[in-house]
Amino acid sequence: MPTPEEFAATVMEAVGGTSATIDHGTVKVSVEADKWVESIRTARDELELPYLSFISVIDWSNEVAIGDPPSEEVEERYEMLCAIGDMAEGLLVIFSADLPKDEPTIGSLTDVYPGAEWHEREAHEMFSISFTGLHDTSHIYLPEGFVGHPLKKSYALLAREVKPWPGDVDVEDMPEAASDGPSTENPEA
Repeated sequence: MPTPEEFAATVMEAVGGTSATIDHGTVKVSVEADKWVESIRTARDELELPYLSFISVIDWSNEVAIGDPPSEEVEERYEMLCAIGDMAEGLLVIFSADLPKDEPTIGSLTDVYPGAEWHEREAHEMFSISFTGLHDTSHIYLPEGFVGHPLKKSYALLAREVKPWPGDVDVEDMPEAASDGPSTENPEA
């Protein structure tokens, strides 16, 4: 089995990525959005990586509807992620491509990995990512007619509002039990 550094170099050479990083032994390769499908197809075919693990999205935003903004300013964008690998060999690579916030469109991987359809439908439903070539964009989780994309940081979910916890209020001290008052013991015991 190759080292993570060797595997990163092999992937970069095969797909022509823009950069590669290794974090905790996991290789991450960045590619241009217009090379997304081609790069992942090449990795599947030439590097024999038959397993699609996940497709996901990160919303990099400086302003959030609820909660604290990032501690440092970030480049606003969506980051598409796709992890593929060979489980028998213990190889995994995460592909990354940046999409603009105003028009997040990328090619569909359904012709490369048919199971990508569910992942892409979820990304479309939750983040408004458009996938060129994805034919079914019906909702998986949200009811039809739902307005908005709830995993965008700009979407204010009521459940994300910080509310005081009812247990934070101090409870009054219990009155001391009077010696001649009613007893809590079972008289029949």
